[in-house]
Amino acid sequence: MNRVNIAKRLGRPVALVGLMGAGKTTIGRRLADRLGWQFHDSDHEVEEAAGRSVSDIFADFGEAAFRDGERRVIARLIEESGRAVIALGGGAFIDPQTRTLLKERALSVWLQADIDTLMERVQRRDTRPLLKTEDPRAVMERLLAERAPIYAEADIHIESPGAPHDAGVTAIIDAMAARVEAQDA
Repeated sequence: MNRVNIAKRLGRPVALVGLMGAGKTTIGRRLADRLGWQFHDSDHEVEEAAGRSVSDIFADFGEAAFRDGERRVIARLIEESGRAVIALGGGAFIDPQTRTLLKERALSVWLQADIDTLMERVQRRDTRPLLKTEDPRAVMERLLAERAPIYAEADIHIESPGAPHDAGVTAIIDAMAARVEAQDA
């Protein structure tokens, strides 16, 4: 049986976590395609539920209100999606309630990338509310230092270098298949 078919037997959602720019959305879409599963981007789902952009939610209500809505949306996605790939916003896994839910009901995958790769990727768009500052690199370095120990609690760790995203997809499928094989042993 090939690795994709083995990985599909996992039977629970896969949640991609990591800093903005780690490749969660791009890798998530490609992973969902390879598995034949649904794909959800939690930031997009929050925007749909709120009827406004993430930047507007941050500006109008603050980060705490955004995180509360994000937590509810992720819980709904996990409940309704079954087999799906969910790309989480960079701060979602930091929330203890969200992290607990993911540990119980999903497979979490930390996409890791070095600071230079992250900065190159996040500078392509100006829609990142936490980076609307004079020194976005300092913000990213601080976030990486603060969040890395929490991201490290993810079930699987995958490097997301500047290399083609398909390498990340294959690494995730291999890790999923290995978990299924370990359960079967």
